[in-house]
Amino acid sequence: MTSGERILIIDDDEKLCRLVQEYLGSMGYQVESAYTGSEGLEKALEGDYHAIILDVMLPEMDGFELLRQLRVRSHVPVLMLTSRGDETDRIVGLEIGADDYLPKTFSTRELLARLRAVIRRSRMTMGGLEKSVRGLHFGSLRLNEDAHEAFLEGNRLDLTPIEYQLLLSLAKAEGRALSREQLLNRVADRNFDVFDRSIDMHVSSLRGKLGDDPRNPRFIRTVRGVGYLFIPPPGEKQS
Repeated sequence: MTSGERILIIDDDEKLCRLVQEYLGSMGYQVESAYTGSEGLEKALEGDYHAIILDVMLPEMDGFELLRQLRVRSHVPVLMLTSRGDETDRIVGLEIGADDYLPKTFSTRELLARLRAVIRRSRMTMGGLEKSVRGLHFGSLRLNEDAHEAFLEGNRLDLTPIEYQLLLSLAKAEGRALSREQLLNRVADRNFDVFDRSIDMHVSSLRGKLGDDPRNPRFIRTVRGVGYLFIPPPGEKQS
């Protein structure tokens, strides 16, 4: 059950907004709507929301540009909606900071499950549920567990909550390859179909921010038929 979490849905389909508002309202959420990109961005920056449901195709400003501007100032969880089944849209959204995506053919139950998951992940990352005072150091890469931040060559990486949790989970595996299912369970805390490929999109985005070439990786190696492996620099130990 919720405890009155505030949700903002940004979509020019007013009927869809009403349906989502009625459904989530019956589940205890406080839902507000915005119907243009500029109105949505203004509300998102001014309101204290627990999550945002964001459409890609919007008047005045599309969802991608809205998300880019939002991420400069806020890490509020964002669940993106797309009416197109184009994988490119989903990848772009995840790379610029979306926490999850959902096609507009979604069921209300799936919307609720994914919304709960992105809020839970955000709380785990931002709320400091991991109390270790140790930092993890791997050559030029440093993870600050208390602050939930990652630095590469002294520069703070602008990671989404799920990207940070992916990197932390892989780094803590101590040289063991983790399957996609293991990673999904660790960072999402929800049941995924074993063929769900969203984990690959998040890893791809994470690699981009690390400057990691998957053909010649510095940090994250793909293990065929298994998943992913974190590779610490030779001779470097975590501390």
